[in-house]
Amino acid sequence: MNDTLPNPVPDGVRAVAALFGLCAIYLGVAGAVILVRPGAISMSVVAPLLFGLEQAGPYMFLLAAVAGAAVAWGLIELNNIVRHAAMLIAITGIVMLVPSVSSATVMAQPKALAFGGLGIIVRVIVAWYLSRGEVADAFQRSGKDNET
Repeated sequence: MNDTLPNPVPDGVRAVAALFGLCAIYLGVAGAVILVRPGAISMSVVAPLLFGLEQAGPYMFLLAAVAGAAVAWGLIELNNIVRHAAMLIAITGIVMLVPSVSSATVMAQPKALAFGGLGIIVRVIVAWYLSRGEVADAFQRSGKDNET
């Protein structure tokens, strides 16, 4: 008897889902800590993930955590719409990081430049990987299997 799945989740999709899941856990824990003990941690601890939305408060942290967890789950389930949403989130993150990387370059701040550049690189890799043909085909095959 063969116990393997007919459409296994590609390892790269698992890695991207894990990345979204880890971000969701981080945002959820930060939001919960701020709700339980206001002032225990700074609201800026999630600035690299929320790009200004941290000013909306801990409920925005929790909302973003739920969205991140939903994307992670949808990627594991090979949902094609979630794949597109994950690519959109990654591309939006790239766009939001460009001003900070530009200002770090002009002001010669190597630490800010390194972290901003790393953020852009990770997001580009996520968007590129999810847009590859064989990954898209895995999501398409999964959708056809669910219809039958």
